[in-house]
Amino acid sequence: MFSGITCTKFLLSGLSSEEPRETQTAPRDNPSTAHGMPAVRQGWGCHTERHGPGPSEAPEVALHWQPLSAQEPRSWAQRPHRSIMTPWSKRKPGTDHGLQPSSWAAPPHASRPPGGVTLTGTMIPVAEFKQFTEQQPAFKVLKPWWDVLAEYLTVAMLMIGVFGCTLQVTQDKIICLPSREPWENVSEAPCQQLLPRGVSEHMGGLRELSGLKNNLDLQQYSFINQLCYETALHWYAKYFPYLVVIHTLIFMVCTSFWFKFPGTSSKIEHFISILGKCFDSPWTTRALSEVSGENQKGPAAGRATAVAVAAAGTGSGKAGEGEKEKVLAEPEKVVTEPPAVTLLDKKEGEQAKALFEKVKKFRVHVEEGDILYTMYIRQTVLKVCKFLAILVYNLVYVEKISFLVACRVETSEVTGYASFCCNHTKAHLFSKLAFCYISFVCVYGITCLYTLYWLFHRPLKQYSFRPVREETGMNDIPDVRNDFAFMLHLIDEYDSLYSKRFAVFLSEVSESRLKQLNLNHEWTPEKLRQKLQRNSRGRLELALCMLPGLPDTVFELSEVEALRLEAICDIAFPPGLSQLTNLQELSLLHSPARLPFSSQIFLRDRLKVIRVKCEELREVPLWVFGLRGLEELHLEGLFPPELARAASLESLRELKQLKVLSLRSNAGKVPASVTDVAGHLQRLSLHNDGARLLALNSLKKLAALRELELVACGLERIPHAIFSLGALQELDLKDNHLRSIEEILSFQHCRKLVTLRLWHNQIAYVPEHVRKLRGLEQLYLSHNKLETLPSQLGLCSSLRLLDVSHNGLHSLPPEVGLLQNLQHLSLSYNTLEALPDELFFCRKLRTLLLGFNHLGHLSPHVAALGALSRLELKGNRLEVLPEELGNCAGLKKAGLVVEDTLYEGLPHEVRERMEKE
Repeated sequence: MFSGITCTKFLLSGLSSEEPRETQTAPRDNPSTAHGMPAVRQGWGCHTERHGPGPSEAPEVALHWQPLSAQEPRSWAQRPHRSIMTPWSKRKPGTDHGLQPSSWAAPPHASRPPGGVTLTGTMIPVAEFKQFTEQQPAFKVLKPWWDVLAEYLTVAMLMIGVFGCTLQVTQDKIICLPSREPWENVSEAPCQQLLPRGVSEHMGGLRELSGLKNNLDLQQYSFINQLCYETALHWYAKYFPYLVVIHTLIFMVCTSFWFKFPGTSSKIEHFISILGKCFDSPWTTRALSEVSGENQKGPAAGRATAVAVAAAGTGSGKAGEGEKEKVLAEPEKVVTEPPAVTLLDKKEGEQAKALFEKVKKFRVHVEEGDILYTMYIRQTVLKVCKFLAILVYNLVYVEKISFLVACRVETSEVTGYASFCCNHTKAHLFSKLAFCYISFVCVYGITCLYTLYWLFHRPLKQYSFRPVREETGMNDIPDVRNDFAFMLHLIDEYDSLYSKRFAVFLSEVSESRLKQLNLNHEWTPEKLRQKLQRNSRGRLELALCMLPGLPDTVFELSEVEALRLEAICDIAFPPGLSQLTNLQELSLLHSPARLPFSSQIFLRDRLKVIRVKCEELREVPLWVFGLRGLEELHLEGLFPPELARAASLESLRELKQLKVLSLRSNAGKVPASVTDVAGHLQRLSLHNDGARLLALNSLKKLAALRELELVACGLERIPHAIFSLGALQELDLKDNHLRSIEEILSFQHCRKLVTLRLWHNQIAYVPEHVRKLRGLEQLYLSHNKLETLPSQLGLCSSLRLLDVSHNGLHSLPPEVGLLQNLQHLSLSYNTLEALPDELFFCRKLRTLLLGFNHLGHLSPHVAALGALSRLELKGNRLEVLPEELGNCAGLKKAGLVVEDTLYEGLPHEVRERMEKE
């Protein structure tokens, strides 16, 4: 049994909404013309009208027409809310009851006639989900093709979910009709028996329908719809669009999580920032252009091309690139041009220099760990697991989306029915969207599986720049590891040009070229000429200290005779060194240098003096020992502790003209290679910095040696090997531990010895054998512990200089007056109280230093020293100066060192004479 259908027609013409509505039964044959109503129908409405004593009887159903005034709204949403279905218990015959607007709802099963209800809903904009996948545009360089494809797939899946959610929110979810069939007899198509028999699906005209009443109104239908939706409809069919949105958002988060996580995003942002600057840096283009030119045209042509490229590169843009191409195409024009300084714009050079420092620090920081690599693997594994879970349960539950759903709820006491047949209005569309979604998920899963294959099939924690080294010729570009290597692998998947240009800033050769360009810009030839000055040997010297490199402009100063380089790191002499045709002296002080073979040939016969100072002697460049024209070699550095005793030095056989060898180190013995130059070595200086020098027997072979210095060698006695040096003229034993010099008698075998320096020792007395040194001209005994001098010292008749300052002398022997050739006598810093008158017999005395003693007066016999030009008396106990100082013709005011009060005490005429020029 079915309830009848009662409809109401609303016309724009006729009664107004305030007038009582006439209810009539429309004739079956022509309802459009009943009661003189116009044939034009503006809208339709239906409601049930019961005629009978009570709900137990089957009431008759009639079709009623009711006109609507033109002022009433045309749509259901705009017209006043009225009841369409009202329970029988609250209805009165012939009346039309209305409900409050809050209780009105459109019938879920009512069809919409032409011009009827237009459903509008709040759409969910896709832009709301942008924050889940929003990234910086620069991060795209770390996205390989599979990540880009996965991103587009997630967008498509998100559109499916958003579309389904929109339909779910804005349209009816389920529509139910009561079924009188028992639950166990419900067929596979339980709603077929609900269709009225004899009624076509499309009615050509409006006619009265008959059937059984359902005794249900709108609120009861709505209640049943909601209840069946929650209980009878499968959860997959209910929440399918929401699941799609949630899963897609999880995919988006997994894909971009390492761009958001603080531990990884900071490194990525820093890397992208540096990479972009390196890629756009003008220095990258110029460095690669120089290398390209060198590889194509050889070293000489490459250098000429580099000069022209840098000169043409001061401008930017296409014009600059055109000039570079022109230079490369016509190299012969470049060679004819005068040499120019290759320089960058100052700002560009500073930016490139800062980039080198950033890359170094970033490399050290990132190569320490592999958090980026680990995070990328974890998020990929999570996506694969998520893909498998989604694929499995979607394939299992997709068949649960059905168009017809049977529903049984215990509501018979309320509605009179317990079985219902429901229509899931979006089942057909959801099933199609589900299959489409599964297809996208499958493609997405394939990309994830390929990503895992790429991650574990290749050694992504190691990155080799071998192809870049072969292409650019920068063989010093190091390989990288860990996170640094992983990011470079991702960059190669985007564009391998990035890693090639980035490698320029990993090359020390490239960095040195940049420094060279900046140096050439800063140190112009004019600025260098201002630093030229004469050294102690009279050579025109250029001294450069603590520069980042050696400017090429140095080699434009052909007048330089001596080049002194101090604290300049990693010097590489260019072929332009051959322009210094007057260079004779070279000093490398803590400045390691490389010399090409062509420059070695140039310096081999020209360089006369070289000084090398380094931390260890093994750092001395080997090319130094091949300069066969070298006359002086000065080496300063330490032997390693394990090699100090052996004191092995490179062979000196090639140094055929070496005359002076100076070695300052911690050697345990005289290096054996010194004998390689024994035939022509004239001066040997060994400064041992306090380390004890034990084996000195090799000195006997130095037959031509004239000067010997054994300074700070820890000697306690004079070595016997020295007495075999028949050609020895000067001996310096400064700063040793000599206490006794009894061996001084053996110096008579050194018949040419004229200078003996025994200063800065602990000598307490001078033996009488000193008289045997009749040929001795200079004797240095200062800074010892002498208290007296032997009288036999006066027998050294050739003595011209005697220095016994800084001792504890109380008096001088009168025999000192026998030194008729004495010209310089230093007695300062002793405890002398008086001078013997015999001292003034030394008529050739020019310098007499008596300062800081205990002298109470100065003898008038000082007038006998007519050659005296310097007299030091400061720091004594003198009260007056003798007037006889005026007879010293060579003594001037500048040569008299005395307190001002004593000088003012001299007679006026004496002072006038001393102050004359």
